Amino acid sequence: MTDKDVKEPGTGSDLRAEGLKVLRAILPGVFPEGDIDLRDGKLGEELVEIGLTTVFGSLWAREGLSKRDRSLVTLGILIALGAESELTTHFRIALTNGLTEDELAEVIYHSAGYAGYPRATAARTAARTALAG
Repeated sequence: MTDKDVKEPGTGSDLRAEGLKVLRAILPGVFPEGDIDLRDGKLGEELVEIGLTTVFGSLWAREGLSKRDRSLVTLGILIALGAESELTTHFRIALTNGLTEDELAEVIYHSAGYAGYPRATAARTAARTALAG
């Protein structure tokens, strides 16, 4: 069985295909059409494939929250965790999902009260990088 064969239990849904569909929608122009291989032949190469099926295929593809709301939740969690390497991408995703620059600033300000100023400052740096690119 390969990652391409992963199905959501009871639905027959191809989680890899769903994950690619979501990624193409939230990061337009980043992933070419058709089946793509996300492995790079290096240590831990399957991590991206695991994220593709579990995070994007199973979670982001759900109907319970809008993509905009998922971006808000994701940004809050990543800021609180100090996951700076993920934040720049997720600030770009949030813009694609309809958040404005003013709303992104509010997310950062709000996070300062709950996650602390160092985490908010790191998030601001990531947001500035995302907006510049």
